[in-house]
Amino acid sequence: MDEAKPLVGIIMGSTSDMPAMEPCMKQLDEFGIPYEVKVASAHRKPAEVHIWAETAHERGMKVIVAAAGKAAHLGGVVAAYTPLPVIGVPMKTSDLGGMDSLLSMVQMPSGVPVACVAINGAKNAAIEAAQIIGTSDPEVLQKIIDFKQAMAEA
Repeated sequence: MDEAKPLVGIIMGSTSDMPAMEPCMKQLDEFGIPYEVKVASAHRKPAEVHIWAETAHERGMKVIVAAAGKAAHLGGVVAAYTPLPVIGVPMKTSDLGGMDSLLSMVQMPSGVPVACVAINGAKNAAIEAAQIIGTSDPEVLQKIIDFKQAMAEA
């Protein structure tokens, strides 16, 4: 696996999402899966999000993790511009505890799916991304097998 080439794109709407997304990055690091991090809001920087999402597969990425809160449109906007699978991470919010983010992410129109993990479920997003990559990468698949075996033995 080429460590210089990111296989996972992580995009979040705000730098304030970074602490909640650290478990995603940590888990990908533990699996040895290279990733790229982008901070761009679907509402404040739509053109930047469009270009980043549209070119992700050309840059070698296999899956995208999109984290956003409140209206949480980032995952859906990214999914509209990429052929890659998108995993949404709804961020916990002060207003509605993240239910607003969760409901926004799971209400995607037909043809533009976003897989969704729990509110602040960044670690599970990383595991799901690894499982997707593992369908075509035996080395990553073995890491998932080992990871699940270690959980079973704990």
